[in-house]
Amino acid sequence: MTYAVEFQAVSRRFGELQALDDISFTIAPGEFFGLLGPNGAGKTTLISVLGGLVRPDSGRAFVMGHDVATDYLNSRRQLGMVPQELVFDPFFTVRETLRFQAGYFGLHRADDWIDEILHHLGLSDKADKGMRTLSGGMKRRVLVGQALVHKPPVIVLDEPTAGVDVELRHALWAFISRLNKEGHTVLLTTHYLPEAETLCGRIAMLKAGRVVALDHKHRLLSPFEMTMVRLTAARVPDSWQARVRREEGQSFLIELQRLEELETLLAALRADGIAVKDLQVEQTDLEQVFLRLTGSGAKGNERQPAPAGEPS
Repeated sequence: MTYAVEFQAVSRRFGELQALDDISFTIAPGEFFGLLGPNGAGKTTLISVLGGLVRPDSGRAFVMGHDVATDYLNSRRQLGMVPQELVFDPFFTVRETLRFQAGYFGLHRADDWIDEILHHLGLSDKADKGMRTLSGGMKRRVLVGQALVHKPPVIVLDEPTAGVDVELRHALWAFISRLNKEGHTVLLTTHYLPEAETLCGRIAMLKAGRVVALDHKHRLLSPFEMTMVRLTAARVPDSWQARVRREEGQSFLIELQRLEELETLLAALRADGIAVKDLQVEQTDLEQVFLRLTGSGAKGNERQPAPAGEPS
């Protein structure tokens, strides 16, 4: 089988920092794959290796079977990348920017597809505007358009909705989901974990340059299935402090081993004279699994990550 994306024991060090440490996994054609991790986990470095922008110290990476180092031209043709940074030529219009990008891939009659991209990204009325006149969110839309203009089989989105409005998010994900259903492989990094939970089938989580979890979304969630209570109050009873999994001001995420423990919690709150401002019962979601596996702001004892898995 030819994988859409393949990493083979990829490592990369920057001085004293081990950015990537022996990373290996594959993404099958047509997957919508999530790459998650806290800041500094190595996500952008790994994507840069895939795009040929960073050379690994050891290991290899492939796009649609093409080695990104020894067969760069063919691997790059198979890839469309949306970077985090807003990089653009201020002297071109939006349409000129997309036409030039298409030209880099030998496409000289792409106006129909460019018009479709402009429409789906809400840029039709900006087509003849100079790039320097656009807002940050509009510029990010153009970056997405540049990544899609040559219809690559593999689309890499590195924090594509950072700093953009809700309207663009909905439009972008509708468009990307359509392309995914048509067979395009999507690799997404995002800090908006509900997006990853909604869109992605399989997910890899990185921490300090290593893969700490890799599996289908439902299998990642299943070992951590439990009831959580989101409590808004001045404090939590001392006897429940060990159950607090996240704390933000007067909002506490508290773990219940079973739903019947809710009454025990309420009794402890009454006994301590703690007024409850709000209380919500919810099931474990991807954000809570992420906090446990990466240690990003989680409290208490953590369970072991789910075993790595390949596409089934």
